[in-house]
Amino acid sequence: MFGIPGLLTLTVFLPALGALAILLFVRGDRLVRGFAFAVGLADLLLSVAVFVSFDRGDTADRFQLIDKLTWISAETLNASYLLGVDGLSAPMVLLTGLLGFCAIIASWSVKERVREYFIWLLLLQTAVMGVFTSLDFLLFFLFWELELLPMYMLIANWGTGRKTYSAMKFLIFTILGSAFMLVAIVAVFASQPSGSFDMRVLLEPGSMLSASNAAVPLSLMFWLFFAAFAVKLPTWPVHTWLPDAHTDAPTAASVMLAGVMLKMGGYGLLRVNVGMFPEEVTAFAWLLILLGVISVLYGAVVTIRQTDLKRLIAYSSVSHMGLVLVGIGSVGAAAGQVTGAGLNGAAMQLFTHGTITGLLFVGVGLIYDKAHTRYIPDLGGLAGRMPVAAAALAIAGFASLGLPGLSGFVSEILVFFGAFKAFPVMTILSVLGIILAAGYILWMLERSLFGPSRERFDSLTDASPLEAIPLVLLAASIVLVGVYPAILTEVFDTAITPMVDAINSAPVAVAGNR
Repeated sequence: MFGIPGLLTLTVFLPALGALAILLFVRGDRLVRGFAFAVGLADLLLSVAVFVSFDRGDTADRFQLIDKLTWISAETLNASYLLGVDGLSAPMVLLTGLLGFCAIIASWSVKERVREYFIWLLLLQTAVMGVFTSLDFLLFFLFWELELLPMYMLIANWGTGRKTYSAMKFLIFTILGSAFMLVAIVAVFASQPSGSFDMRVLLEPGSMLSASNAAVPLSLMFWLFFAAFAVKLPTWPVHTWLPDAHTDAPTAASVMLAGVMLKMGGYGLLRVNVGMFPEEVTAFAWLLILLGVISVLYGAVVTIRQTDLKRLIAYSSVSHMGLVLVGIGSVGAAAGQVTGAGLNGAAMQLFTHGTITGLLFVGVGLIYDKAHTRYIPDLGGLAGRMPVAAAALAIAGFASLGLPGLSGFVSEILVFFGAFKAFPVMTILSVLGIILAAGYILWMLERSLFGPSRERFDSLTDASPLEAIPLVLLAASIVLVGVYPAILTEVFDTAITPMVDAINSAPVAVAGNR
Protein backbone atom coordinates (compact mmCIF):
# COMPACT_ATOMS: atom_id res chain seq x y z
CA MET A 1 0.00 0.00 0.00
CA PHE A 2 1.09 3.59 -0.29
CA GLY A 3 1.96 6.16 2.31
CA ILE A 4 2.16 9.90 1.84
CA PRO A 5 4.64 11.76 4.10
CA GLY A 6 2.74 14.02 6.47
CA LEU A 7 -0.63 12.52 5.52
CA LEU A 8 -1.62 11.92 9.14
CA THR A 9 -0.57 15.39 10.30
CA LEU A 10 -2.55 17.00 7.50
CA THR A 11 -5.61 14.87 8.29
CA VAL A 12 -5.49 15.83 11.97
CA PHE A 13 -4.83 19.55 11.58
CA LEU A 14 -6.71 20.46 8.39
CA PRO A 15 -9.95 21.20 10.32
CA ALA A 16 -8.02 23.44 12.75
CA LEU A 17 -6.39 25.25 9.81
CA GLY A 18 -9.86 25.70 8.35
CA ALA A 19 -11.06 27.16 11.65
CA LEU A 20 -8.12 29.57 11.65
CA ALA A 21 -8.89 30.63 8.08
CA ILE A 22 -12.53 31.31 9.01
CA LEU A 23 -11.38 33.36 11.99
CA LEU A 24 -8.96 35.50 9.97
CA PHE A 25 -10.24 35.68 6.41
CA VAL A 26 -13.68 34.22 5.70
CA ARG A 27 -16.64 36.56 6.07
CA GLY A 28 -20.35 36.16 5.41
CA ASP A 29 -22.51 33.30 6.70
CA ARG A 30 -23.01 31.72 3.29
CA LEU A 31 -19.30 31.78 2.51
CA VAL A 32 -18.44 30.38 5.95
CA ARG A 33 -20.80 27.43 5.43
CA GLY A 34 -19.38 26.75 1.98
CA PHE A 35 -15.80 26.96 3.21
CA ALA A 36 -16.51 24.64 6.16
CA PHE A 37 -18.18 22.19 3.75
CA ALA A 38 -15.05 22.18 1.57
CA VAL A 39 -12.78 21.64 4.59
CA GLY A 40 -14.97 18.82 5.90
CA LEU A 41 -15.08 17.12 2.50
CA ALA A 42 -11.29 17.42 2.11
CA ASP A 43 -10.73 15.93 5.55
CA LEU A 44 -13.12 13.08 4.78
CA LEU A 45 -11.11 12.28 1.65
CA LEU A 46 -7.87 12.44 3.68
CA SER A 47 -9.32 10.09 6.31
CA VAL A 48 -10.28 7.67 3.54
CA ALA A 49 -6.70 7.90 2.25
CA VAL A 50 -5.39 7.09 5.75
CA PHE A 51 -7.66 4.04 5.99
CA VAL A 52 -6.73 2.81 2.51
CA SER A 53 -3.02 3.49 3.11
CA PHE A 54 -2.96 1.23 6.15
CA ASP A 55 -1.33 -2.04 5.07
CA ARG A 56 -3.18 -4.78 6.92
CA GLY A 57 -0.79 -7.39 5.53
CA ASP A 58 2.32 -5.75 7.01
CA THR A 59 2.80 -7.65 10.28
CA ALA A 60 6.30 -6.23 10.82
CA ASP A 61 5.09 -2.64 11.22
CA ARG A 62 2.06 -2.57 13.49
CA PHE A 63 2.04 1.23 13.55
CA GLN A 64 2.20 2.97 10.18
CA LEU A 65 2.12 6.46 8.63
CA ILE A 66 4.36 7.66 11.45
CA ASP A 67 4.95 11.40 11.86
CA LYS A 68 7.51 12.13 14.56
CA LEU A 69 9.23 15.25 15.82
CA THR A 70 11.08 15.90 19.08
CA TRP A 71 8.77 18.03 21.17
CA ILE A 72 10.38 18.21 24.61
CA SER A 73 14.00 17.09 24.90
CA ALA A 74 14.91 13.74 26.44
CA GLU A 75 16.88 15.51 29.17
CA THR A 76 13.77 17.44 30.22
CA LEU A 77 10.74 15.22 29.68
CA ASN A 78 11.39 13.03 26.61
CA ALA A 79 8.07 13.79 24.91
CA SER A 80 7.54 13.71 21.15
CA TYR A 81 5.07 14.85 18.57
CA LEU A 82 4.28 11.30 17.53
CA LEU A 83 1.36 10.34 15.31
CA GLY A 84 0.60 6.96 13.80
CA VAL A 85 -2.19 4.48 13.12
CA ASP A 86 -2.65 0.76 13.57
CA GLY A 87 -5.60 -1.52 12.96
CA LEU A 88 -7.45 -0.08 15.94
CA SER A 89 -7.07 3.62 15.13
CA ALA A 90 -7.27 3.64 11.30
CA PRO A 91 -11.04 2.88 11.30
CA MET A 92 -11.55 5.50 14.01
CA VAL A 93 -9.86 8.12 11.81
CA LEU A 94 -12.22 7.17 8.98
CA LEU A 95 -15.21 7.39 11.34
CA THR A 96 -14.17 10.85 12.55
CA GLY A 97 -13.74 12.18 9.02
CA LEU A 98 -17.13 10.79 7.97
CA LEU A 99 -19.07 12.11 10.96
CA GLY A 100 -17.24 15.43 10.91
CA PHE A 101 -18.39 16.03 7.34
CA CYS A 102 -21.95 14.95 8.18
CA ALA A 103 -21.97 17.25 11.24
CA ILE A 104 -21.03 20.23 9.05
CA ILE A 105 -23.96 19.58 6.71
CA ALA A 106 -26.27 19.05 9.70
CA SER A 107 -25.27 22.55 10.85
CA TRP A 108 -26.65 24.30 7.76
CA SER A 109 -29.69 25.53 9.70
CA VAL A 110 -27.58 27.40 12.29
CA LYS A 111 -28.40 31.11 11.96
CA GLU A 112 -26.69 32.78 14.91
CA ARG A 113 -22.94 33.51 15.15
CA VAL A 114 -22.25 31.20 12.24
CA ARG A 115 -18.51 31.95 12.00
CA GLU A 116 -17.92 31.20 15.66
CA TYR A 117 -20.02 28.03 15.49
CA PHE A 118 -18.02 26.48 12.63
CA ILE A 119 -14.73 27.48 14.22
CA TRP A 120 -15.59 25.46 17.33
CA LEU A 121 -16.96 22.54 15.30
CA LEU A 122 -13.79 22.26 13.20
CA LEU A 123 -11.55 22.53 16.27
CA LEU A 124 -13.52 19.70 17.85
CA GLN A 125 -12.81 17.49 14.84
CA THR A 126 -9.07 18.14 15.08
CA ALA A 127 -9.06 17.32 18.81
CA VAL A 128 -10.87 14.00 18.37
CA MET A 129 -8.73 13.05 15.37
CA GLY A 130 -5.65 13.77 17.48
CA VAL A 131 -6.78 11.40 20.23
CA PHE A 132 -7.09 8.53 17.78
CA THR A 133 -3.67 9.11 16.20
CA SER A 134 -1.44 10.15 19.13
CA LEU A 135 1.19 7.59 20.13
CA ASP A 136 2.83 9.80 22.76
CA PHE A 137 0.98 9.70 26.07
CA LEU A 138 1.48 13.40 26.80
CA LEU A 139 0.25 14.38 23.33
CA PHE A 140 -2.68 11.99 23.75
CA PHE A 141 -3.65 13.74 26.99
CA LEU A 142 -3.43 17.20 25.41
CA PHE A 143 -5.74 16.24 22.55
CA TRP A 144 -8.04 14.53 25.07
CA GLU A 145 -8.35 17.79 26.98
CA LEU A 146 -8.58 19.96 23.86
CA GLU A 147 -11.96 18.55 22.88
CA LEU A 148 -13.59 19.73 26.11
CA LEU A 149 -13.69 23.44 25.26
CA PRO A 150 -15.24 23.19 21.76
CA MET A 151 -17.96 20.79 22.96
CA TYR A 152 -18.70 22.96 25.98
CA MET A 153 -19.02 26.05 23.79
CA LEU A 154 -21.24 24.31 21.23
CA ILE A 155 -23.68 23.09 23.89
CA ALA A 156 -23.66 26.25 26.01
CA ASN A 157 -24.09 28.70 23.13
CA TRP A 158 -26.11 26.86 20.46
CA GLY A 159 -27.98 24.31 22.52
CA THR A 160 -31.56 24.32 23.77
CA GLY A 161 -33.31 23.82 27.11
CA ARG A 162 -30.97 23.82 30.10
CA LYS A 163 -27.97 24.22 27.85
CA THR A 164 -25.65 25.94 30.34
CA TYR A 165 -26.39 23.34 33.01
CA SER A 166 -25.83 20.45 30.59
CA ALA A 167 -22.61 21.95 29.24
CA MET A 168 -21.22 22.47 32.73
CA LYS A 169 -22.22 18.97 33.81
CA PHE A 170 -20.43 17.54 30.79
CA LEU A 171 -17.35 19.60 31.62
CA ILE A 172 -17.23 18.63 35.30
CA PHE A 173 -17.59 14.90 34.66
CA THR A 174 -15.01 14.78 31.89
CA ILE A 175 -12.46 16.95 33.69
CA LEU A 176 -12.74 14.70 36.73
CA GLY A 177 -12.03 11.70 34.51
CA SER A 178 -9.08 13.51 32.95
CA ALA A 179 -7.59 14.11 36.40
CA PHE A 180 -7.45 10.35 36.97
CA MET A 181 -5.80 9.89 33.59
CA LEU A 182 -3.12 12.49 34.30
CA VAL A 183 -2.18 10.79 37.55
CA ALA A 184 -1.96 7.46 35.74
CA ILE A 185 0.22 8.90 32.96
CA VAL A 186 2.61 10.38 35.52
CA ALA A 187 2.78 6.98 37.24
CA VAL A 188 3.51 5.26 33.93
CA PHE A 189 6.27 7.75 33.13
CA ALA A 190 7.84 7.30 36.56
CA SER A 191 7.71 3.51 36.25
CA GLN A 192 9.91 3.25 33.16
CA PRO A 193 13.69 3.20 33.29
CA SER A 194 13.74 4.99 29.92
CA GLY A 195 11.19 7.62 31.05
CA SER A 196 9.33 7.62 27.74
CA PHE A 197 5.77 8.57 26.80
CA ASP A 198 5.97 6.45 23.64
CA MET A 199 2.98 4.07 23.57
CA ARG A 200 4.74 1.79 21.09
CA VAL A 201 7.32 0.95 23.74
CA LEU A 202 4.65 0.21 26.35
CA LEU A 203 2.79 -2.07 23.94
CA GLU A 204 5.84 -4.25 23.22
CA PRO A 205 5.68 -7.49 25.29
CA GLY A 206 9.32 -7.22 26.32
CA SER A 207 8.96 -3.58 27.35
CA MET A 208 5.60 -3.57 29.11
CA LEU A 209 5.26 -2.19 32.59
CA SER A 210 6.24 -4.66 35.27
CA ALA A 211 5.41 -4.81 38.95
CA SER A 212 9.12 -4.74 39.84
CA ASN A 213 9.69 -1.16 38.64
CA ALA A 214 6.21 0.31 38.99
CA ALA A 215 5.97 3.55 40.95
CA VAL A 216 2.50 2.49 42.11
CA PRO A 217 0.77 -0.92 41.87
CA LEU A 218 -0.14 -1.77 38.30
CA SER A 219 -3.69 -2.55 39.37
CA LEU A 220 -4.02 1.04 40.62
CA MET A 221 -2.74 2.40 37.29
CA PHE A 222 -5.24 0.16 35.51
CA TRP A 223 -8.18 1.54 37.49
CA LEU A 224 -7.05 5.15 37.18
CA PHE A 225 -7.07 4.80 33.40
CA PHE A 226 -10.35 2.91 33.57
CA ALA A 227 -12.01 5.72 35.55
CA ALA A 228 -11.09 8.26 32.86
CA PHE A 229 -12.28 6.11 29.99
CA ALA A 230 -15.43 4.89 31.78
CA VAL A 231 -16.68 8.47 32.17
CA LYS A 232 -16.27 9.11 28.46
CA LEU A 233 -17.74 5.77 27.31
CA PRO A 234 -19.96 6.31 29.46
CA THR A 235 -20.40 3.41 31.88
CA TRP A 236 -22.96 3.11 34.63
CA PRO A 237 -22.92 4.80 37.17
CA VAL A 238 -20.90 7.72 35.68
CA HIS A 239 -23.24 8.09 32.69
CA THR A 240 -25.61 10.77 33.97
CA TRP A 241 -23.98 13.65 32.06
CA LEU A 242 -24.75 12.06 28.69
CA PRO A 243 -28.58 12.30 28.44
CA ASP A 244 -28.53 15.96 29.49
CA ALA A 245 -25.73 16.83 27.07
CA HIS A 246 -27.44 15.06 24.17
CA THR A 247 -30.87 16.50 24.87
CA ASP A 248 -29.69 20.10 24.96
CA ALA A 249 -26.87 19.98 22.38
CA PRO A 250 -27.32 21.17 18.78
CA THR A 251 -27.65 18.39 16.21
CA ALA A 252 -24.02 18.49 15.02
CA ALA A 253 -22.71 18.37 18.59
CA SER A 254 -24.91 15.33 19.30
CA VAL A 255 -23.58 13.64 16.16
CA MET A 256 -19.96 14.21 17.21
CA LEU A 257 -20.64 13.43 20.86
CA ALA A 258 -22.35 10.08 20.25
CA GLY A 259 -20.48 9.24 17.08
CA VAL A 260 -16.85 9.79 18.03
CA MET A 261 -16.40 11.31 21.49
CA LEU A 262 -17.92 8.34 23.30
CA LYS A 263 -15.68 6.16 21.16
CA MET A 264 -12.65 7.86 22.71
CA GLY A 265 -13.54 6.04 25.93
CA GLY A 266 -13.81 2.65 24.25
CA TYR A 267 -10.67 3.30 22.23
CA GLY A 268 -8.77 4.15 25.41
CA LEU A 269 -9.96 0.98 27.13
CA LEU A 270 -8.74 -1.16 24.25
CA ARG A 271 -5.52 0.74 23.58
CA VAL A 272 -4.42 1.24 27.20
CA ASN A 273 -6.26 -1.05 29.63
CA VAL A 274 -6.27 -4.11 27.38
CA GLY A 275 -3.10 -3.39 25.41
CA MET A 276 -0.80 -2.30 28.24
CA PHE A 277 -2.15 -4.22 31.24
CA PRO A 278 -2.79 -7.79 30.00
CA GLU A 279 -2.59 -9.40 33.47
CA GLU A 280 -4.79 -6.79 35.14
CA VAL A 281 -7.51 -6.89 32.47
CA THR A 282 -7.62 -10.68 32.80
CA ALA A 283 -7.85 -10.55 36.59
CA PHE A 284 -10.62 -7.93 36.59
CA ALA A 285 -12.51 -9.21 33.53
CA TRP A 286 -15.41 -10.39 35.73
CA LEU A 287 -15.91 -6.87 37.10
CA LEU A 288 -15.65 -5.25 33.68
CA ILE A 289 -18.30 -7.51 32.17
CA LEU A 290 -20.51 -7.00 35.24
CA LEU A 291 -20.38 -3.21 34.72
CA GLY A 292 -21.04 -3.78 31.02
CA VAL A 293 -24.13 -5.92 31.66
CA ILE A 294 -25.50 -3.40 34.17
CA SER A 295 -25.00 -0.61 31.60
CA VAL A 296 -26.69 -2.66 28.87
CA LEU A 297 -29.75 -3.53 30.95
CA TYR A 298 -30.06 -0.23 32.83
CA GLY A 299 -29.73 1.82 29.65
CA ALA A 300 -32.30 -0.33 27.83
CA VAL A 301 -34.87 -0.21 30.64
CA VAL A 302 -34.56 3.57 31.05
CA THR A 303 -34.71 4.08 27.28
CA ILE A 304 -38.16 2.48 27.14
CA ARG A 305 -39.50 5.25 29.38
CA GLN A 306 -38.30 8.16 27.22
CA THR A 307 -40.66 10.35 25.22
CA ASP A 308 -38.05 12.74 23.77
CA LEU A 309 -36.38 11.39 20.63
CA LYS A 310 -32.90 12.69 21.51
CA ARG A 311 -33.10 11.51 25.10
CA LEU A 312 -34.20 8.08 23.89
CA ILE A 313 -31.16 7.81 21.63
CA ALA A 314 -28.90 9.07 24.44
CA TYR A 315 -29.98 6.36 26.88
CA SER A 316 -29.80 3.72 24.15
CA SER A 317 -26.16 4.76 23.72
CA VAL A 318 -25.49 3.94 27.37
CA SER A 319 -26.92 0.49 26.70
CA HIS A 320 -25.03 -0.13 23.47
CA MET A 321 -21.71 1.17 24.81
CA GLY A 322 -22.05 -1.37 27.63
CA LEU A 323 -21.45 -4.01 24.95
CA VAL A 324 -17.90 -2.70 24.60
CA LEU A 325 -17.21 -3.77 28.19
CA VAL A 326 -18.97 -7.08 27.57
CA GLY A 327 -16.63 -7.69 24.64
CA ILE A 328 -13.59 -6.77 26.71
CA GLY A 329 -14.82 -9.23 29.35
CA SER A 330 -14.07 -12.03 26.88
CA VAL A 331 -10.47 -11.89 28.09
CA GLY A 332 -11.69 -13.67 31.23
CA ALA A 333 -11.65 -17.00 29.39
CA ALA A 334 -9.34 -19.74 30.65
CA ALA A 335 -5.64 -19.02 30.31
CA GLY A 336 -4.46 -19.58 26.76
CA GLN A 337 -8.01 -19.80 25.39
CA VAL A 338 -8.78 -16.11 24.81
CA THR A 339 -9.78 -15.45 21.20
CA GLY A 340 -10.03 -12.19 19.32
CA ALA A 341 -13.80 -12.40 18.66
CA GLY A 342 -14.93 -10.46 21.75
CA LEU A 343 -12.29 -7.74 21.46
CA ASN A 344 -12.88 -7.42 17.72
CA GLY A 345 -16.59 -7.12 18.45
CA ALA A 346 -15.89 -4.38 21.00
CA ALA A 347 -13.80 -2.48 18.44
CA MET A 348 -16.45 -3.02 15.77
CA GLN A 349 -19.09 -1.71 18.17
CA LEU A 350 -17.18 1.57 18.38
CA PHE A 351 -17.38 2.06 14.61
CA THR A 352 -20.86 0.68 13.97
CA HIS A 353 -22.47 2.50 16.89
CA GLY A 354 -20.82 5.70 15.66
CA THR A 355 -22.45 5.50 12.25
CA ILE A 356 -25.80 4.27 13.62
CA THR A 357 -26.22 6.96 16.27
CA GLY A 358 -24.82 9.55 13.87
CA LEU A 359 -27.60 8.69 11.43
CA LEU A 360 -30.20 8.65 14.22
CA PHE A 361 -29.23 12.12 15.43
CA VAL A 362 -29.05 13.57 11.92
CA GLY A 363 -32.52 12.19 11.21
CA VAL A 364 -33.97 13.43 14.50
CA GLY A 365 -32.36 16.85 13.97
CA LEU A 366 -33.95 17.05 10.54
CA ILE A 367 -37.37 16.20 11.99
CA TYR A 368 -36.95 18.78 14.76
CA ASP A 369 -35.92 21.51 12.31
CA LYS A 370 -39.07 20.95 10.27
CA ALA A 371 -41.67 19.78 12.83
CA HIS A 372 -40.27 21.86 15.74
CA THR A 373 -40.83 19.06 18.24
CA ARG A 374 -39.08 15.91 19.42
CA TYR A 375 -41.90 14.84 21.74
CA ILE A 376 -42.89 11.38 20.49
CA PRO A 377 -46.62 11.56 21.42
CA ASP A 378 -46.93 14.73 19.30
CA LEU A 379 -45.45 13.08 16.22
CA GLY A 380 -46.93 10.53 13.84
CA GLY A 381 -47.41 9.90 10.14
CA LEU A 382 -44.11 11.54 9.19
CA ALA A 383 -43.16 8.77 6.77
CA GLY A 384 -45.75 10.04 4.31
CA ARG A 385 -44.40 13.59 4.44
CA MET A 386 -40.66 12.87 4.84
CA PRO A 387 -40.02 9.48 3.17
CA VAL A 388 -36.25 9.94 2.74
CA ALA A 389 -35.68 11.02 6.33
CA ALA A 390 -38.04 8.28 7.57
CA ALA A 391 -36.22 5.60 5.55
CA ALA A 392 -32.85 6.69 6.96
CA LEU A 393 -34.22 6.71 10.51
CA ALA A 394 -35.68 3.25 9.98
CA ILE A 395 -32.36 1.86 8.68
CA ALA A 396 -30.54 3.28 11.70
CA GLY A 397 -33.21 1.90 14.04
CA PHE A 398 -33.09 -1.58 12.55
CA ALA A 399 -29.28 -1.54 12.73
CA SER A 400 -29.46 -0.45 16.37
CA LEU A 401 -31.64 -3.42 17.30
CA GLY A 402 -29.23 -5.78 15.53
CA LEU A 403 -31.09 -6.73 12.35
CA PRO A 404 -28.95 -9.17 10.27
CA GLY A 405 -27.53 -7.59 7.16
CA LEU A 406 -26.83 -4.29 8.93
CA SER A 407 -23.67 -3.30 10.79
CA GLY A 408 -25.07 -3.46 14.32
CA PHE A 409 -25.65 -7.20 14.01
CA VAL A 410 -22.00 -7.87 13.13
CA SER A 411 -20.50 -6.16 16.18
CA GLU A 412 -23.08 -7.58 18.59
CA ILE A 413 -22.73 -11.18 17.42
CA LEU A 414 -18.92 -10.97 17.71
CA VAL A 415 -19.24 -9.60 21.25
CA PHE A 416 -21.63 -12.38 22.30
CA PHE A 417 -19.60 -15.19 20.72
CA GLY A 418 -16.40 -13.92 22.34
CA ALA A 419 -17.83 -13.28 25.80
CA PHE A 420 -19.92 -16.47 26.07
CA LYS A 421 -16.86 -18.68 26.50
CA ALA A 422 -15.68 -16.61 29.47
CA PHE A 423 -18.97 -15.64 31.16
CA PRO A 424 -21.99 -17.46 29.66
CA VAL A 425 -24.56 -16.24 32.22
CA MET A 426 -23.44 -12.61 31.93
CA THR A 427 -23.53 -12.85 28.15
CA ILE A 428 -27.09 -14.20 28.17
CA LEU A 429 -28.14 -11.32 30.42
CA SER A 430 -26.61 -8.80 28.01
CA VAL A 431 -28.60 -10.36 25.16
CA LEU A 432 -31.74 -9.29 27.04
CA GLY A 433 -30.68 -5.70 26.37
CA ILE A 434 -30.89 -6.36 22.64
CA ILE A 435 -34.38 -7.80 23.08
CA LEU A 436 -35.40 -4.65 24.93
CA ALA A 437 -33.78 -2.58 22.15
CA ALA A 438 -36.14 -4.17 19.65
CA GLY A 439 -39.03 -3.00 21.81
CA TYR A 440 -38.04 0.64 22.24
CA ILE A 441 -36.75 1.09 18.67
CA LEU A 442 -39.88 -0.35 17.05
CA TRP A 443 -42.07 1.61 19.46
CA MET A 444 -40.23 4.83 18.58
CA LEU A 445 -40.46 4.22 14.82
CA GLU A 446 -44.14 3.30 14.95
CA ARG A 447 -45.14 6.28 17.10
CA SER A 448 -43.13 8.92 15.24
CA LEU A 449 -43.09 7.80 11.59
CA PHE A 450 -46.22 5.81 10.97
CA GLY A 451 -49.89 5.90 11.81
CA PRO A 452 -52.38 8.52 10.61
CA SER A 453 -51.02 11.84 9.37
CA ARG A 454 -51.57 14.93 11.50
CA GLU A 455 -52.93 18.07 9.89
CA ARG A 456 -50.29 20.32 11.38
CA PHE A 457 -47.61 18.37 9.50
CA ASP A 458 -49.27 18.76 6.10
CA SER A 459 -46.77 21.43 5.06
CA LEU A 460 -43.66 19.47 6.07
CA THR A 461 -41.04 18.97 3.36
CA ASP A 462 -38.61 16.09 3.02
CA ALA A 463 -34.83 16.32 3.20
CA SER A 464 -33.32 18.59 0.55
CA PRO A 465 -30.53 17.20 -1.68
CA LEU A 466 -27.94 18.76 0.64
CA GLU A 467 -29.65 17.43 3.79
CA ALA A 468 -29.85 13.98 2.19
CA ILE A 469 -26.05 13.69 1.79
CA PRO A 470 -25.31 12.64 5.40
CA LEU A 471 -28.37 10.38 5.43
CA VAL A 472 -27.15 8.55 2.33
CA LEU A 473 -23.49 8.36 3.42
CA LEU A 474 -24.25 6.96 6.87
CA ALA A 475 -26.97 4.59 5.67
CA ALA A 476 -24.61 3.27 2.97
CA SER A 477 -21.84 2.66 5.52
CA ILE A 478 -24.27 0.75 7.76
CA VAL A 479 -25.35 -1.51 4.89
CA LEU A 480 -21.80 -1.95 3.54
CA VAL A 481 -20.36 -3.09 6.88
CA GLY A 482 -23.41 -5.28 7.51
CA VAL A 483 -23.02 -7.06 4.16
CA TYR A 484 -19.20 -7.13 4.04
CA PRO A 485 -17.86 -6.85 7.62
CA ALA A 486 -14.37 -8.02 6.60
CA ILE A 487 -13.68 -4.48 5.39
CA LEU A 488 -13.30 -3.61 9.09
CA THR A 489 -12.73 -6.90 10.93
CA GLU A 490 -9.56 -7.65 8.96
CA VAL A 491 -8.17 -4.24 9.89
CA PHE A 492 -9.12 -4.52 13.56
CA ASP A 493 -7.56 -8.00 13.68
CA THR A 494 -4.10 -6.58 13.03
CA ALA A 495 -4.33 -4.69 16.34
CA ILE A 496 -6.40 -7.23 18.30
CA THR A 497 -4.14 -10.22 17.58
CA PRO A 498 -1.10 -8.79 19.45
CA MET A 499 -3.37 -8.01 22.42
CA VAL A 500 -4.71 -11.56 22.49
CA ASP A 501 -1.19 -13.01 22.22
CA ALA A 502 -0.03 -10.85 25.15
CA ILE A 503 -3.02 -11.86 27.28
CA ASN A 504 -2.64 -15.58 26.55
CA SER A 505 1.08 -15.48 27.30
CA ALA A 506 0.78 -13.39 30.47
CA PRO A 507 0.88 -15.15 33.84
CA VAL A 508 -2.46 -15.42 35.61
CA ALA A 509 -2.80 -12.40 37.93
CA VAL A 510 -4.64 -12.35 41.21
CA ALA A 511 -6.88 -9.30 41.43
CA GLY A 512 -5.30 -6.59 43.52
CA ASN A 513 -1.89 -8.22 44.13
CA ARG A 514 0.05 -6.02 41.75
